[in-house]
Amino acid sequence: MEFSLTEEEFGDLDAAATRAGLARGAYAAEAALSMARGVACTAESSIREALGEFIRAAGLVRRIGVNLNQAVAKLNATGQRSGDLFPYAAACLRRAERLDAAAEQIRRRLE
Repeated sequence: MEFSLTEEEFGDLDAAATRAGLARGAYAAEAALSMARGVACTAESSIREALGEFIRAAGLVRRIGVNLNQAVAKLNATGQRSGDLFPYAAACLRRAERLDAAAEQIRRRLE
């Protein structure tokens, strides 16, 4: 099967396939079959989407962790903490707790 896309449509398809963790052709086939069967999305694609969100969230946690490390390094070097230390530490804890809770929810649904 072949079909043509505009440059913008191709970009949309490529972005969606990347988010889903699939090759463009596999994503297009899955989307076409879902529509043909009248199914909004498959359980597998929902899991892939959730995984993509976890990967992005993990990146955000790493970034805030870098900021926290820099604030701690300043404390170690100067003996004085920056005003950012406690907010960064609190943000790290909040984000890690949210990820843990979301992972637990997904684990329960998969049982």
